[in-house]
Amino acid sequence: MSLGALSFLAPMALSALLALPVIWWLLRLTPPLPTIIRFPPVRLLLGLTTREESAAHTPLWLLILRLILAALVILAAAHPLLNADTKQTGKGSLIVIIDDGWAAGGNWQARRDLLSTLVDQAERDARPVIAVTTAPGEDTSQPSTTAVMTAADARQMFLSLQPKPWATDRSAALQGLMQQADLAGARPGDVVWLSDGLEENHPAKDMAAYLQPLQRFGGVTLVRDPGPRLAMVLRPPVTDAGALIASAERASPKGMAAAWLRVLGDDGRLLAREAMTFAAGKTEARVTLALPTEMLNSLQRLEIEDAGNAAAVVLTDERWRRRPVGLVSGASSANQPLLSDLFYLERALKPFTEIRIGNVAGLLKRPLAVMVLSDPGQLGASERKALENWIEAGGVAVRFAGPLLAKETVEIEDNGNGPLLPVRLRRGDRVIGGTMSWGKPAKLAPFDAASPFHGLDVPSDVSIKRQVLAQPSLELVEKTWAHLDDGTPLVTAERRAKGWLVLVHTSANPQWSNLPLSGLFVGMLKKLVGLSQGVAAKASGPPLEALSMIDGFGRLGGAAAHARAIPADAFDEAKVSPAHPPGFYGSKNYRRALNLSETVTRLSPVGELPGGVSQEFYGKPSEFDFRPWLLLAALVLVLVDFTTSLGLRGLLPFAKGASRAAGVAAALWATSVQAGDDAFALGNSLETRLAYVITGDKQIDDTSRAGLYGLNVVLKRRTAAELGPPQGVQLSQDELSFFPLLYWPVAEHAGPLPEKARANVNTYLKNGGTILFDTRSTGGSGSDNPSLATITRGLDIPPLVPVPVDHVLTRAFYLLREFPGRWTGGTLWVERAGERVNDGVSPVIVGGHEWAAAWALDESQRPLFPVVPGGERQREMAFRFGVNLVMYTLTGNYKADQVHMPAIIKRLGK
Repeated sequence: MSLGALSFLAPMALSALLALPVIWWLLRLTPPLPTIIRFPPVRLLLGLTTREESAAHTPLWLLILRLILAALVILAAAHPLLNADTKQTGKGSLIVIIDDGWAAGGNWQARRDLLSTLVDQAERDARPVIAVTTAPGEDTSQPSTTAVMTAADARQMFLSLQPKPWATDRSAALQGLMQQADLAGARPGDVVWLSDGLEENHPAKDMAAYLQPLQRFGGVTLVRDPGPRLAMVLRPPVTDAGALIASAERASPKGMAAAWLRVLGDDGRLLAREAMTFAAGKTEARVTLALPTEMLNSLQRLEIEDAGNAAAVVLTDERWRRRPVGLVSGASSANQPLLSDLFYLERALKPFTEIRIGNVAGLLKRPLAVMVLSDPGQLGASERKALENWIEAGGVAVRFAGPLLAKETVEIEDNGNGPLLPVRLRRGDRVIGGTMSWGKPAKLAPFDAASPFHGLDVPSDVSIKRQVLAQPSLELVEKTWAHLDDGTPLVTAERRAKGWLVLVHTSANPQWSNLPLSGLFVGMLKKLVGLSQGVAAKASGPPLEALSMIDGFGRLGGAAAHARAIPADAFDEAKVSPAHPPGFYGSKNYRRALNLSETVTRLSPVGELPGGVSQEFYGKPSEFDFRPWLLLAALVLVLVDFTTSLGLRGLLPFAKGASRAAGVAAALWATSVQAGDDAFALGNSLETRLAYVITGDKQIDDTSRAGLYGLNVVLKRRTAAELGPPQGVQLSQDELSFFPLLYWPVAEHAGPLPEKARANVNTYLKNGGTILFDTRSTGGSGSDNPSLATITRGLDIPPLVPVPVDHVLTRAFYLLREFPGRWTGGTLWVERAGERVNDGVSPVIVGGHEWAAAWALDESQRPLFPVVPGGERQREMAFRFGVNLVMYTLTGNYKADQVHMPAIIKRLGK
């Protein structure tokens, strides 16, 4: 029976409420307390008085209390539920199909809440559960199986389930389920499909084709995200005129939507944050990022903010950063380097490019982004053809004028084959300084808004003494990127297929102008190099091993154990799969990025559902069971009633002295508080202890205590540190200065700290203490936790950065590259180097791997919690991180000084 959001699983029990009037009448009378009369001697009989006894009425407040007690028991028997799902009417197995591919990561918590509700319903009805996940598992060699399990086993499976950073394969996942003939012949059950709301990449079979056959197992319900919450995909960016153009796609074109694009560098710093707007009716949004070359070379990844899936992250490698530039010159000035055009080009380009010098044919044998032709003279037919093909394929050729080009234009009619140029040059009096001359050298005009050089300042002392002239034409204005103050073109360019051909009408050395001697020359070359696409050299040799992977939530972490190497010569054709998750592959000096979004070709929402299939959306309020709370309230009222009844019958002789005992207890409590403070200070000052913050959640506090106990055991076995038992602290009451390290587990929905607690923590940080904030997130997220932001509001937290590879934490005792706990894959944050003088020790360390659970041991020194996905090897690495952490807080940064040991030993030897 349902009354709006309130439901009763046993509504017939509510009929007992009709008996409340009878209970009222029966409870109104209380039998008189019997009087025992003994027959002693006559002396006592003389003092005996006759007293008429009559039945007494039960006090009204006690009568109401007992009626409330009866009503609570009746309501508990009716088993009321809030927001119960009443659509499941089958009696057979509950079949739960879960899309756990990349598109499910953005709203994963809503899926977990729904799974918890489904398991609770199955457990109440004693129904078996069949769980099917549609994304392939990490071990693709194992066939997909469909197992029947109890609700308790299903709950454990759902708790460990995580989205995977690759696409689903619904056909393979449902193959085993559809072949189970015993399910079709059993009692009808219910099928609930927790979908990602998208059709699969393969267009041959849509969602309706999968749902139709499932109806033979019982009622089918499809749960999906509403249109605005469907997953977004970020495509790999392209470069154009020195800028990055990033594009994102959404599945539903309904309404206007906005997203933020984050650009991050190698060290985790935010380089840019730009808004991307999806217009109504459009599924694509674009944004142009004008990044300086230095930032472009430090670019590591782009991501859609809060998208929460692997396809919304794009990793970048040398293809977006590396700009090899080839230099070709037709002049020879080996004995006079200051007159060589290569001298000035090489020094201008070297700070931000890779320089290669040679001829056209030799340079084109390797991948090249830009080729600078400094008056190369006439090119051979084969060289010219190869250069033209390279430009059309996306190369940028920059040509500088000079004496050889001036001579070449004179001989056009003689050989019938003009030079490779973006515009036609004038014949005859076309060389300034020859027949035509200025009265004085010409100056540069400011760059137009349409020019790639726009924004560069033109120095007033830059002058041009000589140049080649362009033939006037209708398209000359469009092809001109720079001109002199009299309108003469100085730089012209022409788009050829995917590439550019650029001509600078003066020389690359100071022979014709002083432009190569100015800073403007460097700025113009930077802009021209920015027009090119970065290149990745064709790798050969050993396969590229996995370096770091993107998980199902779009977070970059360590390499997965199941990731296989990719052959170097086949990397360009590699696709994301369970064997090859998205991430970086290669080595420290050479790495390639494998992105999921390159393989996502179809992004469309689920279409029309077949008849008989119901549809729901995520975000429905979670089911709440009132029965345990009703029974608890009834138990409390029973105890109150029992105590009251004993008092009314005179069976509580100590009741009269209750107030006196309360006063004595208060005095004793005050004394014990003073004694407790002294004992706290004495115990924690006589031996070194690690402390943990008491959150009020018993499970979290017990885990923290067991975790620090386990860490103490490992420290005693492996190091010279012998620490006292862990100490729980109340931030508002206890003195924190006794403890070198404070472990602070962040409870879910934690509220802000009281004023006294904030002051106490700030004092602790100021005086050299270290706090490890653990957000205990399943995926290892740390700094972006909302509860962490709440409790740290008002605290003096320094600027934090991801742990550098050479940080003392990575070598304080063990050599470490990652810092796992019960979970792994997240980022560990520490104070930025050079911020304080506390011996280099970071006052705040932030992560989310639930280290206490990984360290926790019972009294027999056996682990209390499993660690995933690495098992006992991961637990060992968690203990090593704990040892490094304690050594780091106790000894400071002495390990960092070891880099100076060779110099110190050498000096002592002298």
